[in-house]
Amino acid sequence: MNKQSIKDAIAKGKELLKEGKTKADVAMVIFEALKAEEKDVVIAAFVQGAGLTEKGSVTYWYNCKRKAGKTSAAKA
Repeated sequence: MNKQSIKDAIAKGKELLKEGKTKADVAMVIFEALKAEEKDVVIAAFVQGAGLTEKGSVTYWYNCKRKAGKTSAAKA
């Protein structure tokens, strides 16, 4: 969790929450920023940056992954 990209994604997530964005919106922004990282790293970033629980983070990770897959499939 020491990489600058991870810290930036967490900070961006906290900022978006303060602006009133939903946790789902925040999670998607964090996921997009960290999609090259390991699943556990993204989940930990969700906990810190989106205010999710550990169990909730796993659910959001699967949802973001599925949504990202549909988006890339639609572009193809």
